[in-house]
Amino acid sequence: QLQLVESGGGLVQPGGSLRLSCEASGFSLDYYDIGWFRQAPGKEREGVSCISGSGGRTNYADSVKGRFTISRDNAKNTVYLQMNSLKPEDTAVYYCAAQLFGEMCLMSIRDMNYWGGGTLVTVSS
Repeated sequence: QLQLVESGGGLVQPGGSLRLSCEASGFSLDYYDIGWFRQAPGKEREGVSCISGSGGRTNYADSVKGRFTISRDNAKNTVYLQMNSLKPEDTAVYYCAAQLFGEMCLMSIRDMNYWGGGTLVTVSS
């Protein structure tokens, strides 16, 4: 039972903040790149951020750079996405995904091995 479960989504006003969590069950995240992806209504899924297994490499989509921060706590088997200065265009279902021995953090959907079920983030006044 290899599973990723996201949590922390909800309704927030523009300019507000949320922290998403991605917890792994049935396996350890130490050797996996973990990516955050999102899918807005009517749009294709896109990469948001990624962190390497060691935590030494992070990547961000240009649309969230400077506002979002990805981090991981391997002892808790959890990866976080801190989202600040949220905008209405950030509204989407957010998914975490894991790639074994990735290292490059390319946020390629087809390369991810495991996916969570998603958590909804709605940014609206």
